[in-house]
Amino acid sequence: MRSAAELFAELNALDESVQIEAKRASESGKSVQQTVVAFANEPGLGGGYLLLGAEWKTDEKGDVVYWAAGLSNPDKVQSDLASQCASMFNVVLRPEMQVETVDGRSVLVVFVPEVDVTQKPVYFKATGLPRGAYRRVGSTDQHCVDEDLWVLRGETQPQSGPDMALIHDATRQDIDSLAVSEYRRLRAKVNPSAEELAYDDDDLLEALCALRRADGELKPTVAGIVLFGKSLALRRLMPALRIDYIRVSGTQWISDPDERFVATLDVRKPLLLALRQLQSAILDDLPRGFRLDAGELQSRQNPILPDKVIHEALANVTMHPVPAQPADGRRLPLARNSGGRSFERRRGQGPNLHPRNRRRGQHRVPRLLRVGHPDRQRRAAPSA
Repeated sequence: MRSAAELFAELNALDESVQIEAKRASESGKSVQQTVVAFANEPGLGGGYLLLGAEWKTDEKGDVVYWAAGLSNPDKVQSDLASQCASMFNVVLRPEMQVETVDGRSVLVVFVPEVDVTQKPVYFKATGLPRGAYRRVGSTDQHCVDEDLWVLRGETQPQSGPDMALIHDATRQDIDSLAVSEYRRLRAKVNPSAEELAYDDDDLLEALCALRRADGELKPTVAGIVLFGKSLALRRLMPALRIDYIRVSGTQWISDPDERFVATLDVRKPLLLALRQLQSAILDDLPRGFRLDAGELQSRQNPILPDKVIHEALANVTMHPVPAQPADGRRLPLARNSGGRSFERRRGQGPNLHPRNRRRGQHRVPRLLRVGHPDRQRRAAPSA
């Protein structure tokens, strides 16, 4: 373990680095804990040093100068940090710590070793993944994103999944241009300057992996047909894939097949168009609140749930894979109000979670999810 004098010497020579972080901290706060997580996670780093009780300033030459400011109660800081490392994260961390005196002031040197790959990612239990995990990037601690989790686990991110498989009986003519236009509309609402909006339809669909090249021609993938396929193509290629919006009397499900439905809406459209139709149907059925603004003569009657809530719920229930979905289809209640309306998804066997990743909650239909949640896209253009 390196000494405080060595760390100060390196800080004054090179400034903070990927393996050294100086903190003024008189107590173990969030910033210290984030750095601990980043040091424990970063692959190949071997860990890193925290130097608590430091101070710094920029001199007239523009160089950062570090010195020991001291800790008023180093024993308490040490004790608090040890307790936090044992309780706040998903795994117990045991950093090495020692109190040293530099220029007559007490500082705390903390070495956080890199954890074994089988324990990664380390993250804050209260926050969860991926935002609760951190990586060390240069001299900074960065929130993890989904792609980082594969790196931390020492695995290669799958570049294909069931939703990227080609459907050999499908052709480019099976893609509904109205669904493509709907994607453009939704994407423009999130980011009007998104790069892919300038692509022509074929390039856009290929970028989304809705189309892939095979034998020199573009052919639809599973994701392409589900998201953009014409109704006729869905009936021909995926006859068990449909969405039922079912109205029932009261608020209890009735098992009698002859009496249980008041009405049902069968939707067999490309998913991007189906979501819009279902959202409108659900909003029409929801009770509306009465509102009369001051000075206005006309009242407003808005649904009790915002549009965004309904859209998010629909995207979740239709785009996220359901483990162990039975082949004969089951009703999946999405929302129910006092009027007894219920949205349900019925389908044949749905895409399951990969067995080796099921405990980690990793989905295997990334293309469906990326298109289904355009407001969560981190890139200007989807990766191929």
